[in-house]
Amino acid sequence: MAPRPGVSFVLLTICGLGIVASAQLLAPPNPASAIPNLAPPIAFGQSVVPLKGPWKFQIGDSPIDSKTGRPLWAEPSFDDSHWETVDLTPATGKFDPVEPIGLPVLGWRAKGHPNYLGWAWYRMAVSLAENPPNLALAGPARVDGGYQVFSNGDLLGAMGKFGKGGEAPTIYWSQPALFLLPQAGSGGRQTGHGSQQILTFRVWTPPGFNFPDQGGIRSAPLLGEADLIAAEVRLEWTARFRGVAFSLFDGLIVFLLAIVTSSLILFDRSDRVYLVAAVVLSLVAGLDLLYSLANLTTLLDLTTYVLLLECVFLPLIMGGWMLVWWLWFRLVRPAWVPWAIALLTVGYSASQLLGGDFFNGAVPHSLGLFSHAVSVTVRMLFLPLMLLIVGLGIRKEGRGGWLVLPALIPMTVGQFESELAALHIPTAWSPFGSVVFLGQVGFDLSAAAISLLLLRRLLLSVRRQRQMALDVKQAQEVQQVILPEARLTLPGLMIESEYRPAREVGGDFFQIVPHKTDGSLLIVAGDVTGKGLKAGMLVALIVGAVRSTLDWSNEPMALLQALNRRVLGRADAQATCLAMRIAADGEVIVANAGHMPPYLNGEPVAMEGALPLGMIEGAEFSEMLFQLKDGDRLVLLSDGLVEATDPNGNLFGFERVHDLLRTATTAAGIATAAQTFGQEDDISVISVTRTGKSESAAA
Repeated sequence: MAPRPGVSFVLLTICGLGIVASAQLLAPPNPASAIPNLAPPIAFGQSVVPLKGPWKFQIGDSPIDSKTGRPLWAEPSFDDSHWETVDLTPATGKFDPVEPIGLPVLGWRAKGHPNYLGWAWYRMAVSLAENPPNLALAGPARVDGGYQVFSNGDLLGAMGKFGKGGEAPTIYWSQPALFLLPQAGSGGRQTGHGSQQILTFRVWTPPGFNFPDQGGIRSAPLLGEADLIAAEVRLEWTARFRGVAFSLFDGLIVFLLAIVTSSLILFDRSDRVYLVAAVVLSLVAGLDLLYSLANLTTLLDLTTYVLLLECVFLPLIMGGWMLVWWLWFRLVRPAWVPWAIALLTVGYSASQLLGGDFFNGAVPHSLGLFSHAVSVTVRMLFLPLMLLIVGLGIRKEGRGGWLVLPALIPMTVGQFESELAALHIPTAWSPFGSVVFLGQVGFDLSAAAISLLLLRRLLLSVRRQRQMALDVKQAQEVQQVILPEARLTLPGLMIESEYRPAREVGGDFFQIVPHKTDGSLLIVAGDVTGKGLKAGMLVALIVGAVRSTLDWSNEPMALLQALNRRVLGRADAQATCLAMRIAADGEVIVANAGHMPPYLNGEPVAMEGALPLGMIEGAEFSEMLFQLKDGDRLVLLSDGLVEATDPNGNLFGFERVHDLLRTATTAAGIATAAQTFGQEDDISVISVTRTGKSESAAA
């Protein structure tokens, strides 16, 4: 249990009253009394007195009085002279009112009952020199389990949920509690000027408190006037908040780090380490918050907390960190390591579940001992596996691997906190009253290491992104170079072109190539699959293939067949393409590989469909011949114009294209209309108008 310092001394200092507790001997014990453990009478000023003893102690549970239905061992008349005597004075012989549970007394397992867990009773007869009107008791600050407290046989209250009979109660983390004692004369035994209170604690220490010094009450209850005890309890709660302050702060910081880590997935979805690290950091933050919740509230009983801690959170966090470093260093050999991590994690959880006495004796004792031994073995196997992972990481990445080592040792050793505590080796510290655990330090160091490495990886990623942006810019510049001029005038023809890529590098392409001798014009337009840099690289390939093919043929069908052979066999490389040759006399030959047909004077040219380039070897493409007359206008479009979409999800569509071609006079106007509607894909427009100037010039 985490220590919870008391603060009586702080209260007395603030009050400035200089009040001290004093026990005064008013009269010798009455030898005829049936209560042989009567303590010296206590006189109260404005003071709080620790009830260190002597206490009478007995293991087991009390029989029930058949007439009253109350435990016989709580009755004032019960003779406890044959019981053991215990003292709740700290081992140093001092009582520190600021840190009362920093000096816990030894439990009953260290005082003659080494193998006992279960019920036990404490009784003490308190003789009061006065009869203060408002007397209260602060429950013991540290108890291994839960308890009920009785005064003169009357139940005052409990820490935990106690049912009827001897069934095991529900136990919570011991918390500051105040119990009002009955008024003097209402059941207490009168002793001249004062009275006598028989205080009794019925304690339940469940399985799981297996350390040699555990069992029962570990610090003295406090007795005093109700106002002072209430102030003491409030200050105890302040100390309790101070004790979990580090865990609350640590949990918040680690949770924010988990959010930041998970957001890095947006930058690189292919790297799974960000997701795994975010999950592990969330578990670490959850463990801190779970510890605080169990300390400060009764929403989580102690058995459930320990079950979640040892069987869920610690195994998953340990296995998760190992998987994080495996993924971080991008290790692939040896391939059995991820399976070993999973197996050890499951073994860790299962062995803790069977060896932790969580089921009130349902698991046989021999099986529990064996499972605990297996748990220790499994946890020890984590260390060489972690060293293997980090060693491989250091060999692969150097400095990034060495950063993990400072987190490795405390994190691994922290898995043995229970065993180290049983050997009286400290695994927790209380700087400034806040509790810090060894395993928590290891997890935080791992979180710090992953933070530094994430920062380093982020800087490298930013550098790579800058380089990629430069590459994209250069590709964009290259693509602009290979595009023809936006306006070109040839004998008998006026050509306009407009290109609006959806990204920096587009997937549409076109080439306008006049023949040097016969006066013909070849136009090749197409659209490759995909967008971005990959599409731009395929565009460069196709444009290069067009130029090389024109060295031996400018026939549209021959050109498409050559391009199909060039693209075929490349992964995810398909493209629609239209090749069109316009002769000097206006004769047009068009070959089409899945591209949109051209529009002649605003109407689509009827062409048979065909497969795109790169689909099958020896593909057949559609071809047709028609005459371009003077004043005719031929427009080639990419499907990005038809697929433009407005914010409501409406497509630009073929009808709007038909209407647009009747009204728009320039290629730029057509492209702008679709882009304004809502561009989704690359938009390219080529407009060819026959002017008839070649014939007039020839005449």
